[in-house]
Amino acid sequence: MDNFYLIAVLIFIGYFFQKLKVFPEQSPLILNQFIINISLPAMILLQVPKLTFSFDTLIPTVVAWIVMFFSAALVLVLSKVFKWNNEVTGSLMLVSILTNSSIMGVPIINAYLGEEALPYVLIYDQLGTFIAFATYGTFVTAYYSTKGKFCYRVIISKVLVFPPFIALIISLFLLGVNFNSSFTNIIFVLANTLVPVALVAVGLQLQFKVKKEYILPLSISLCIKLIFAPFVAFILCYSFGWLNLAGQVSIFEAGMASMITAGVIASVAGLAPKLSTAIVGYGIIFSFLSTAVIAKLMNLL
Repeated sequence: MDNFYLIAVLIFIGYFFQKLKVFPEQSPLILNQFIINISLPAMILLQVPKLTFSFDTLIPTVVAWIVMFFSAALVLVLSKVFKWNNEVTGSLMLVSILTNSSIMGVPIINAYLGEEALPYVLIYDQLGTFIAFATYGTFVTAYYSTKGKFCYRVIISKVLVFPPFIALIISLFLLGVNFNSSFTNIIFVLANTLVPVALVAVGLQLQFKVKKEYILPLSISLCIKLIFAPFVAFILCYSFGWLNLAGQVSIFEAGMASMITAGVIASVAGLAPKLSTAIVGYGIIFSFLSTAVIAKLMNLL
């Protein structure tokens, strides 16, 4: 329970300081940049080399992409049914699909499954969520907004120079390698900054206000992200007998809240900014419940 108290306290601290306006408006952006450029690469270098290469290392990637495919298809169908405009559809195509797989995934899955699960978390994050954000996310943003142009060259360059992705590629070449104690201590300290910095940044960005006309798409988005997505992941893992640690991590990840950066991109692109922000905010709160339910179901198997 201590891990959950820590998560709650750190998010509350960020939210409290947001309301007091203690930090500058750019603070969440700066903290997220710290995570992307320092904390997350260090976590990847620390955890991924511990993996033993097998089919299990592919399970999180396979599950991530299949879950995103079915979630996106459902959003498109519901968009036709409810006749949502491009702004609302574009918003849900981002925030209902892309997962908060590292910032929320690391502390929550560590609390439920332990540190040995973290390498699979990072695989899900980098080969699933991040690649999808860089490719699918860019396409959706360009397609549903009038800003920017879809460019494969830009997408590829973003992927290749993204620090966590570079760290992942390096780590995959270091599978089974034991680092010397000095290097290990350094990256251990840097990796341990991920959880406190990330959760305070989450609190600094939480927003809950939503217009009445957005209540339906908000509710549907939360159901897709927190119920439908992990259900698809569970059916997939159960059907193929992947209910090992890699499969459990994948199911938990599918039930996480929406990616914060996806909400930011949707807002900047003019894709129903208040709706996008509300989905991220409410999703973070309700994801504690969804992951608790997932944990209970896992214990029953």
